Amino acid sequence: MALWAAAGAVALGFLVALELAARHYGLRGPLTNQVREVVFAPKSAPLLYGSMALMMTVLTWRQRFIALGAAVGIDVVFFLVRLAAGAQMMPGNGALWVVLGCAVTAVTRRTGAERLLLLKGVGLALLLVAGRKAGDTWLVITSKSRPMVLDQYVATADHALGSPTYLAGRILESLGPVGYHVLDWVYGQLGVAAVVVAAYQLRNVVTERRFPGHHFVRTFLVIGLLGPGIYMLFPVVGPLYAYGPDGGQWALANLWPHTPPVPADPPVPFLFDGITPRNCMPSLHTAWALAIFIHTRPGPKALRWFGTFWLITTIAATLGFGYHYGADIIAGVVFTLTIEVAMRAFAHGWDRSAVWFTAAGTAVFTAFMVSYRYLPEQLAALPWVSGPLLLLATGAVIAGYLRTTRQWAPAAIPAPRQERRPELV
Repeated sequence: MALWAAAGAVALGFLVALELAARHYGLRGPLTNQVREVVFAPKSAPLLYGSMALMMTVLTWRQRFIALGAAVGIDVVFFLVRLAAGAQMMPGNGALWVVLGCAVTAVTRRTGAERLLLLKGVGLALLLVAGRKAGDTWLVITSKSRPMVLDQYVATADHALGSPTYLAGRILESLGPVGYHVLDWVYGQLGVAAVVVAAYQLRNVVTERRFPGHHFVRTFLVIGLLGPGIYMLFPVVGPLYAYGPDGGQWALANLWPHTPPVPADPPVPFLFDGITPRNCMPSLHTAWALAIFIHTRPGPKALRWFGTFWLITTIAATLGFGYHYGADIIAGVVFTLTIEVAMRAFAHGWDRSAVWFTAAGTAVFTAFMVSYRYLPEQLAALPWVSGPLLLLATGAVIAGYLRTTRQWAPAAIPAPRQERRPELV
């Protein structure tokens, strides 16, 4: 209980800080936007219903049907009122009302372990929604507070990896509209995929009356909490904007995806618009998709295929749409694996392997950031040396993660051997 209270206090403090920062730039913050969605049309209905699905893992099947029916009924009422008023149409308010109603029920009608379990479910739902609102606000703040971007540094360093975003962009063009729309849907529905994995992991909460020691939501939220802070230290807009058509007058050139830029000598920060988020380094879409992949491994075959599909298509989208450089991708991989081990260590215990891996993963991630910022020319000048070294460092982190987590896996206990009794004649 103390851990949940501490996590709630930290989350609330973070949201209040973001609200104040947004107000400084004349914007509505995450708390204001969330409160507005109690009445006004929400931004994402799938996210709200997904958050309600997370909360329903602590309910019985009867309670789930009642909650879903109430959410749909409330949305129907909102639909009719908005239709009559000519207002913006978007469902989702009903799901938010049900989550808030469960919070009130937990405080007023539940006691003891039942109250705590329901409040945890409500907390997970609201954290998911608040995390999305906080992320949207943070991206706007990066565009306002970081006018200078470091794309020349990352693009130069990316030559060591063969500038894969340009190849991926040309491949995506060749796939036509079908491939584009599939990848665009996958890229935009990451939150829904996260809810699917989380709901599967938490499916037994209502019968066991407790949450598992470690689950996907913890890693997902920590990635979203730490990643945007790195955006402020390493602001990058991505090749589609810095070297492509979407950058407009702010772009250095219109080259993406057909012609990789010549390595800058030397790279320099340059001014970009006050609208485009500086959200490339590291790639959090890759980080979240990798976390989905990891947490689907113990599941059934269909879920494992789902996680594999989501990881592959997400990486294809991040590169093919020109949202990220290859350097962002490998940084996101190291970032995720380091966080995942740290989160597992809270449940397993901070033994020597956990400490060593977390320290090593942090060191490799820091080395990536430092080399991209201060050694990009050297990386680009020796691609056949620096490229394999970057991939080898990433591979070493992956191998270390597998070795560490396999040590923590419970040993299989063989079934007792049954002696055959002699048959009586």
